[in-house]
Amino acid sequence: MRTWLIHSAFLSTCLWLGACKSLVNFFAFHPNDSYILGAEDLPSNTREVFFKTDDSVRVQALYLNNPSVDIVTIFFHGNAGNVYHRLNDLQHLRQLGTSVFAVSYRGYAKSEGSPSEDGIYRDGKAAFDYLTRELGIAPSRIFIFGRSIGSTAATNLAQDKDIAGLILVSPMTNGRDMASVMGLGFAAPLAENAFENDKKIKHVKAPLLVIHGSRDTLIPISMGRNIFDAASGWKVFHEIRGAGHNDLTHRFADRYWKAVSDFLRTAPESG
Repeated sequence: MRTWLIHSAFLSTCLWLGACKSLVNFFAFHPNDSYILGAEDLPSNTREVFFKTDDSVRVQALYLNNPSVDIVTIFFHGNAGNVYHRLNDLQHLRQLGTSVFAVSYRGYAKSEGSPSEDGIYRDGKAAFDYLTRELGIAPSRIFIFGRSIGSTAATNLAQDKDIAGLILVSPMTNGRDMASVMGLGFAAPLAENAFENDKKIKHVKAPLLVIHGSRDTLIPISMGRNIFDAASGWKVFHEIRGAGHNDLTHRFADRYWKAVSDFLRTAPESG
């Protein structure tokens, strides 16, 4: 009874203060800016790009150019660290035959503002607009790639677009399910309609690749399968047996990158 009363009081307080979204964002985003490189220290053919969102936030991206191809992949990373921690993965992705446009969410690295669910969606839209309007890249030559919480920005952005394809690595279904997995089931109502990949994936018409580790305890593989099952277009599910959440590109790098490479080469044209 005491526990129930504490939970009820907690929920009531959050609702009364209108703090539900803030609490969800607090649990969802963990930027770490202890590792940031100067522009002069970036790998060859890599540059910093800055652009404004529709709510006037100045957001950063790293653009890893591959001059031998006309394909670009927009990359959305996980919730911890920052874009510089992903440089090895970004360079590996470039080697597979695509330029890479890695978005640094607001509040991360050199981007302004504070991270939020709505904010990263705005950041994603601004990145897509920059590539298509400023750089003149056709949507049909753009892949969108999202890992972990980045899957939410990727799925949101990919809705109703004639892009080359969508890659989701360890995607979540929605905020309510994540609260339960984290042992915060009592707080699931706070998530309301947060991070609803399972609904938004139904509006994605581009080819889809889902990669998930069979032993992922942070975002269980059942969530990845639910996202995959909800998608209606051309799709591939790649289970990496024995892999968890954070070892996909290390212990299981060969299988992981082969799945991505195969998809980049063989995904049919959407639309």
